[in-house]
Amino acid sequence: MFSGIIADVGIITSAEDREGGLRLTVAAEVLDFGDVQIGDSIAVNGVCLTAVKIEGRSFTADVSRETLNCTAGLEHQGGHVNLEKALRLSDRLGGHLVSGHVDGVGEVVAFNDIGESWRLVVRAPQPLAKFIATKGSVTINGVSLTVNHVAGSEFDVNLIPHTLEVTTLNELKTGSKVNLEIDLIARYVERMMTADKA
Repeated sequence: MFSGIIADVGIITSAEDREGGLRLTVAAEVLDFGDVQIGDSIAVNGVCLTAVKIEGRSFTADVSRETLNCTAGLEHQGGHVNLEKALRLSDRLGGHLVSGHVDGVGEVVAFNDIGESWRLVVRAPQPLAKFIATKGSVTINGVSLTVNHVAGSEFDVNLIPHTLEVTTLNELKTGSKVNLEIDLIARYVERMMTADKA
C-alpha cells in the first residue's frame, strides 16, 4: 500500500527484455533503500513492483507482459519515474490510500500554466470515468491528486510548483500517456452496488 506522496524521481538505467516481460533496474537520486528487502514493494510511476535485487540506491524488478499491457512509461531506458516505498503502519498518510494497481492508461489533453499553478486535463478510459469525481482523489503516475472538475471522460487537476519540482509530471505534454489509479473506496463501493446483479 502507498500514499501517492512521491519520495524521489528515479531513472530507468536498464530495461532488459525477458521473454516478453522486462527486467528493470531503477536508480534513485536520494531515496535510501537501506530498509528495503528483497520481495518488498516499490511503486514506480504508480505501478507496484517487487524488488528482486537491491544495490545501494538502485533496485531491480521484473515486469510481466500483463503489467506492460495495462501501464505506460516503464519500457524506456533512460526514462524518469516517480518512486515511493511501501507504507509502514506508523507512516503519515499525506495523500490517499493507493494500491499501486493501475486501473488504466489515460491521455493528457491539455497542460497549461494558469499563473499560480498548472492545469492538467486528462482523458480517462471510458470504463474508469464513472469512478472519477469532483474533489475526489485520483493517482496519476503514482502522484496523489485532487480532481477539480469532471466532464464526461475528461477530468482536470491543478499542480502546484512543488509537485512539479519533485515529480515527473513536469515532463508531461499533450498526448502523453499516464498511469491512472482510481480511488480505492470508489472501486469497492461499485462492487458492493453491483454484486447482487452479477
